[in-house]
Amino acid sequence: MTDIILPAGQSGMNLVLFIFLPVMVVMLTAMRLLELTGFLDWLVARLAPALRPFGLTGLGVFAALQVNLVSFAAPVATLAIMERRGTSDRHLAATLAMVCAMAQANASLPMTAMGLRLGPVLVISVIGGLVAAATTYHLFGRRLSAEETIADDLPHHAAAHGAKGVLDTISRAGTEAFTISIGAIPFLIPSLVIVNILRQTGAIDGLTGLAAPALQLFGIDPALVLLTITKYLAGGTATLGIIDEMVRQHHLSASVLNESAGFLIHPFDLPGFAILISAGRRVASVWKPAFCGACVGIALRAVLHIVVG
Repeated sequence: MTDIILPAGQSGMNLVLFIFLPVMVVMLTAMRLLELTGFLDWLVARLAPALRPFGLTGLGVFAALQVNLVSFAAPVATLAIMERRGTSDRHLAATLAMVCAMAQANASLPMTAMGLRLGPVLVISVIGGLVAAATTYHLFGRRLSAEETIADDLPHHAAAHGAKGVLDTISRAGTEAFTISIGAIPFLIPSLVIVNILRQTGAIDGLTGLAAPALQLFGIDPALVLLTITKYLAGGTATLGIIDEMVRQHHLSASVLNESAGFLIHPFDLPGFAILISAGRRVASVWKPAFCGACVGIALRAVLHIVVG
């Protein structure tokens, strides 16, 4: 057990401190500064009318920016605000589906150090998110209530005043990034330990062997068995740790990582979905149509990444 726990702890801490934390500090600082300058409010106000046919409101657009540029958990607060302000169930379902289908920044950004091409990931993420939102709003959630009591649909961030305001913003963003990064450790290390136990006991090799004929038929790399199990049971952060380890040991190539990004990089896993629907009672109540819409968006992303490579 010691030989399993210590390497998992070392891998987890190296990932959090030297990859995850620096990326989160830079991206959160940039986001918070853009918020305080009013740029994000301006951008959301310009994009909202164009994205309204997809079932997205202004706050829904802001949630898309959060999941793509900050973290999968960042839209939780936005979903809670949407519920409190009276956004309709139909729009809530569309926004939830979109967030679930898009690439989560806390995984995609650190993976750029492992060979992931960020440009295609972000573009395909937007396409998948919009398709997930549209299918949920117009198809799976068409029977949900579209009645809204919302009077204001913009995030409305405080403005920065002088150099001190900017420095305070950078300091708070750094603290927030540190909190998010350290908060990932209790989930990351136990997940790595469990995966290592499955490896040591031969469970992963056995499952891979059983699936080998089907994988060869479709030209799928056997390494994706471990990644898929980790992703959908333990979440994106744990998957990030496994990918980091596999890349270091040359068990996973950059090409396979890019081709599989569509169904590996998103918050639509057991822990991620549970966290997102915890935003509020009405958000949780629309999980079924959002679930279906997210499946459509992720399936499209998976196909597009295979085609783009």
